[in-house]
Amino acid sequence: MTFLQPWLLVALPLVALPLIIHLINQRRFQTVQWAAMRFLLAARAMSSGYSKLRHWLIMLLRMLAVAAVILAIGRPLSRGWLALAGGARPDTAIVVLDRSPSMQARDPATPETKLATGRRQLAETLATLAPQRCLLVEGDKLVEVPAAALVDLPAAGPVAAAADIPGMLQAAYDHIRDNAAGTAEVWICSDGRTNDWALEDGGWAGLRDAFAKLPQQVRFQLVAFDAAPAGNVAVRVTEARLERRGEARELLVSVVATRQDSGDPITLPLKFELGGVSTAVEVELAGREAVLANHALPLGRGESARGWGRVSIPADTCAADNEFYFVFDEPPPRLALVVAEEAAAGRVLELAASIPPSKELVARAESVPRAGLATAPWAEAAALIWQGPLPQGDEAKLVDEFVARGGQAIFFPPESADGATFAGVSWGEWLAHPQPLRPEQWRSDEDILANTLASGALPVGELEVQRSCGLGGEIVPLATLADGLPLVARVPDGRGITFCATLPRPRDSSLASEGIVLYAILQRLIERGLEPLAGARQIDAGPAASELLAAATADARWACVAGPAGSSGAEAGWQAGVYEAAGRLVAINRPPAEDVAAIAAPERIDGLFRGLAYTRVEGRAGRGDSIVQEIWRAFLIAMLLALVGEGLLSLPRRRVATPVIPALAEAAA
Repeated sequence: MTFLQPWLLVALPLVALPLIIHLINQRRFQTVQWAAMRFLLAARAMSSGYSKLRHWLIMLLRMLAVAAVILAIGRPLSRGWLALAGGARPDTAIVVLDRSPSMQARDPATPETKLATGRRQLAETLATLAPQRCLLVEGDKLVEVPAAALVDLPAAGPVAAAADIPGMLQAAYDHIRDNAAGTAEVWICSDGRTNDWALEDGGWAGLRDAFAKLPQQVRFQLVAFDAAPAGNVAVRVTEARLERRGEARELLVSVVATRQDSGDPITLPLKFELGGVSTAVEVELAGREAVLANHALPLGRGESARGWGRVSIPADTCAADNEFYFVFDEPPPRLALVVAEEAAAGRVLELAASIPPSKELVARAESVPRAGLATAPWAEAAALIWQGPLPQGDEAKLVDEFVARGGQAIFFPPESADGATFAGVSWGEWLAHPQPLRPEQWRSDEDILANTLASGALPVGELEVQRSCGLGGEIVPLATLADGLPLVARVPDGRGITFCATLPRPRDSSLASEGIVLYAILQRLIERGLEPLAGARQIDAGPAASELLAAATADARWACVAGPAGSSGAEAGWQAGVYEAAGRLVAINRPPAEDVAAIAAPERIDGLFRGLAYTRVEGRAGRGDSIVQEIWRAFLIAMLLALVGEGLLSLPRRRVATPVIPALAEAAA
């Protein structure tokens, strides 16, 4: 049990005081054998059972009364419906808030969201605990704040970005380690989404061990709002592109509406806002997803080819995913640089990269010899397709600069590995497969092997691989063969570096004959690489968007042209909206995982803290009770009841007059 004044518990041995007094009183009397009293003692022994029980009960109640007084003075706390935790008042309280869009979900019976409820309950709890310092984790740093400020503090408010729970806990660990803090409590408020907790991140074990080795005591309290919002639907724009219709132009917008679970079919009205004009269209949502592909929005002849718009749906249990911003502009040329040591593979790669997905687009692939890399048109290229030994020296520097500014690079294996390493990855030996292998697993929910806009799956499973090259280093597999051999993988640093472990040649694989998979991979990489080159781009809210907006020069500052009020300053890049600078438009929205990520099972999250002092408190949006409550009044009531019971048992028994038997009375007369 937790006490705000735990040092007073040293008085608990006083509970034995009634017993000590009883034993002392026992020694005050001496036993003397007296023959005349023997028969009276024998008669008294017949009723001694009840008397002894009464005496023991009186002593027990006196001891309970003393214990209740001592515990009440210690100011005990109850946490979340008597889910009690151990420890005393912490020296430092560190708050880790999940501010992601999914925390804006609410119960249909209350307007208060999960995040608002969690902030209020944490503020009340920390006001009761009164730690010496209260720190809020903001990204990778900690800021000291008054506990009561959590309710209205903008830095604790909702954002459109996903939460990085492991990163915030790492920041908390760094602070505790570097500042030699005393006892600390880490309060985590989250709805347990798998993308926010990064459950598959291999760094969890190391982080848990690091906390366990700290010399000071650290307790973790998780306020878990893991109830899924009922009937919530999320809307997202997957593509917005211009297309000419003779002299006129129109904007083709593709929209997807998703929900966590299949339910009854519903008719969902989609509202499009473009250039001050609103239109509506209805889509049928029968399962978990509904797609509206290439919905045409006409543009007037005099209207600019650059602009922004918004798609929204009616309010439901989570307002944060009910709208989505999009921007559009004339697309830049789709240029891919191809570096290949093997001519046959190079021709296939050039062909797949030079065919645009739409006849209105301009695309080309330029073959570049390794000796001519320095003069290649890097500034205009969207993607680098590399087949051969990995770049080294000056070549590696050019490629690093290319991917650092947003270009995409994909590497295919050389004829023979030379042990070179790029981005922490190296090629291994070629493996021959007498029986061609097919991909067993691949990421169809996101990345370059995701399903099409019409929810159709790429035929990745139909590929046949006769030879594959090993991959060494830290990679994230996107498609794997039997025995876990990687076929397609990316580097986990988010820089757009991908590896394919086979070649598009008949003796190696069916990538060339089953060309749709190779074509989709390359075109999706080119599409990503065009984003930093385009006059209009979409970007997920979070650190990357914040860094982009902060990089504006004095002559070209980003201005918010659409979005929630107050989405400038420190919150720019973290809130959804549209920003403009020097003729460029950027639409910032929540990440895709916020729409589809599942809520992790409680045991999976609890397992992350195995071996640490950890308590889970179940939260619910709109709940009015406090997480931590003082219950000293209950102990005072228990003391009073014990004293009343002791008093009743101590009352003397009523004497009852014994009737005189008539016959004995006559004999006596």
